[in-house]
Amino acid sequence: MPRIGFLGPLGTFTEQALLSQPDLGAMELVPIQPILDVLAATEGGTVDVGFVPIENAIEGTVNETIDSLAFEHDLLIQREVVIGIHLNLMAPAGTALDDIREVVSMPVASAQVRGWLAKQLPGVKVVAANSTAEAASQVGRDRVPGVAAIAPAVAAELYGLEIVAKEIEDHPENKTRFVVVTREGVPAPTGHDKTSIVCFQSADRPGSLLGILQEFAARAINLTKLESRPTKQSLGDYCFIIDFEGHIADDVVADCLRELKAKNGDVKFLGSYPAAGEHGEAVRRDAQASWRAADAWVQGLRGGIDR
Repeated sequence: MPRIGFLGPLGTFTEQALLSQPDLGAMELVPIQPILDVLAATEGGTVDVGFVPIENAIEGTVNETIDSLAFEHDLLIQREVVIGIHLNLMAPAGTALDDIREVVSMPVASAQVRGWLAKQLPGVKVVAANSTAEAASQVGRDRVPGVAAIAPAVAAELYGLEIVAKEIEDHPENKTRFVVVTREGVPAPTGHDKTSIVCFQSADRPGSLLGILQEFAARAINLTKLESRPTKQSLGDYCFIIDFEGHIADDVVADCLRELKAKNGDVKFLGSYPAAGEHGEAVRRDAQASWRAADAWVQGLRGGIDR
């Protein structure tokens, strides 16, 4: 049975997202922490597949994930999974909101409730953990008076805590994007795909970013994400994390990547994979039907060539 490593311990949002995918949930689940170790275990072969958070609707990119994929590990994204996130404040039984003096959670999660904490628990001490579930586990194990955790509701059940306040995230449309990564392989195109790359500049000069973006604009390729990240080589040296619509199997995408590689410096390919979305399956079906109709049209035209 394939083994899938995910950000643990049990009860994280990462596990919740993983279990939303029946084929992934059927694998042997291996909780690992922190994120860096999930990716290292995947590249090293300890697990066959890795599953980690990469982006949140409120806080943006999970830097630990994207930096590891860009600079440290050679892994390919196979799929993205997006789920809604509801954060809860939990503590040992009998704890009231006014009793809480310290809150433990993963920094990305703590940031998503910053406004609520400022209003409901002004001056509360916020302590970092490797994951939301680790925070709940710690609070449930130590049971220190006045210490609470911010985590998914399932963590309260797992670690013997009571929910003091439900759904405390600052924005109701809070969602997190997760990715499946493996050592090799690119999924076949579906007609509704996304490609992720890291584009490094050959030189820091005026217009260098424009030169990169023009390659996409000239081919009418839609970008879904553009972010600069320090290369960790020297101060002021940046690369660009780019997600865009399309698959490496598409001629226009292949041509774009070819030009980027030739003109603008090094490019690291992070994968082409099915795009998530509420209507993803319908879009893929429509794309396949459109492609079949277009192919029949082209074949008809080619059939008229004089032999």
